[in-house]
Parts: sequence; C-alpha cells; structure tokens
Amino acid sequence: MWKSKYRNIKTLLVKLVKSRKIINPTKLKFTPFTNYGKQISGMSWYKISYDQNTGAGSYILKMAPGTRSLRHKHQNYEEFYVLEGELIDEDNTTFKKGDIISYKPGSEHSSFSKKGCLLLVFLRKKNKAL
Repeated sequence: MWKSKYRNIKTLLVKLVKSRKIINPTKLKFTPFTNYGKQISGMSWYKISYDQNTGAGSYILKMAPGTRSLRHKHQNYEEFYVLEGELIDEDNTTFKKGDIISYKPGSEHSSFSKKGCLLLVFLRKKNKAL
C-alpha cells in the first residue's frame, strides 16, 4: 500500500514541476519587442505567460538607455513593477526600482528611459498603439 501512495505522490510532484516556470531575469534571452506589429528600437521582451492574440498575461520588458515607448491606450488594466533602472512617464513622473504602477482602462501615455530599465509587466488585454 505504501508503494502505491508513493507513486501517486511522485506523479503529482512530476505534474507540478512540469507546470511550473522559474525565471531569473538576469539570465533571460530577450527578443525584439513586437507587440504593436513592428519592432520598436531599444525595446525587447521575454514572454512569461503573455498571449499575443488576447494581450493577456505577463512579460519582462527591457528598455535600453534613451528608448521611448509608442504612445498607446490601455484597453484594460496595465500594471508593472520596476525591477531595475528608471522610467519617466510623459508627465515627467519618474518610476524607480521597486515601484508598482497601475494604469486604468482607457488611459493613454508613452514613457521614456534615460538610463534603461527592466519591468515586469502584467496585462489583461492588448494595448492599442496611437
């Protein structure tokens, strides 16, 4: 009886390990950011759970020094956590390492990074480029 219980636990652990993703942001292979249908110079990303068809999920966004995002409208909530660097919004608000930012649906903006930054982004629906 203990052998069958052991097999069941082992099966559950194997399923858990196969369904889990552990990510170290310092060891990722980023690809060009193409979420608006074209590559944006200086921006790259690593998709964690992001579905490009629905726009829902999460990804890590890297912005090189001097990079500006496209102006866009949020179709749903957009939230991000600044892992490294600084990001400056168009109203000159500076987001720094450790800040969590949340934009409401319908809001519009673009951002700029003088020094470069690394963001953990959460979307519920794809943003619309303006």
